[in-house]
Amino acid sequence: MSPVAVPKRLPASPPRPRRPWRRWVLAGLLLGLLGAGTLYYRHQRQFNRYMRHTWATLTSRYLTGREKTPLLAGYSVHGIDVSAYQGRIDWPEVARHRVRFAFIKASEGATMRDARFARNWRQARAAGILSGAYHYFQPNRDGAVQAALFIKLVPLASGDLPPVLDVEATRFHDVAELRREVRQWLELVEAHYGVRPILYSNYGFYKRYLAGHFDEFPLWLAHYEVARPTLSATRWIIWQHSDEAYVPGIRGTVDFNVFQGSYEALQDLRVRPRAASPASPPKSAPQPKKAARPRSSHKLPSRATKVV
Repeated sequence: MSPVAVPKRLPASPPRPRRPWRRWVLAGLLLGLLGAGTLYYRHQRQFNRYMRHTWATLTSRYLTGREKTPLLAGYSVHGIDVSAYQGRIDWPEVARHRVRFAFIKASEGATMRDARFARNWRQARAAGILSGAYHYFQPNRDGAVQAALFIKLVPLASGDLPPVLDVEATRFHDVAELRREVRQWLELVEAHYGVRPILYSNYGFYKRYLAGHFDEFPLWLAHYEVARPTLSATRWIIWQHSDEAYVPGIRGTVDFNVFQGSYEALQDLRVRPRAASPASPPKSAPQPKKAARPRSSHKLPSRATKVV
């Protein structure tokens, strides 16, 4: 018999090296997804706003200027605020879509002038829209210098809306100093135009830095993604409820506002004619001089003479 062939034993393959990093990567991905989900849940409004703004930026080249956002229900007086960012505006077209008032950026800080203020100011008023001007406050600049720039640029007249100070920039170190400079601007501008300015701010900034310090000034409040402002309705007069609205006549997004009250109440806020200073009383006509009496040769007794 032939010998039975014994199969050769193949050498055992070396064991595959363990790769523990895969588990760490998987765990990291799971933790990242969990963290992203939690972050989105807590800040979904801000994320949604960012995505909408990004989408609007990417598609802005395809806009026609005829896009329209529905007006906010429950209010009868709607308005916008604009700056050079909105580009060329067809103000008569804007006026045809129930925009009753507009605030137009005039200046920022101590030196910056809005490039389109003069054009917007002239054309908005010509279109019959109640107009006012605003200044963007920079907290690291002197309030008096900023007030002087605004006064130099803005020719507010009878029938215009009050001036507005936009206070929302967070780059400052001392909140007490911020409040002093803000008050200086407000008081100087009020003294110049003879009308109390409106203070503008967003809800978070106002509650943290301004609430309780400027209650004598009307408040224009920016508060987005809410059904109504959290702040008491007795405190604000204008609510900026959106910064991504569309109005025919403007190519791109614009801030949307409502006034809390009737159109007649909004008109009552306008700058009023300055009262004429009382005329100085007319000078009395000169009286004819009395003829000189002849001197007496007798010496008068020494006594005080009463002048009539």
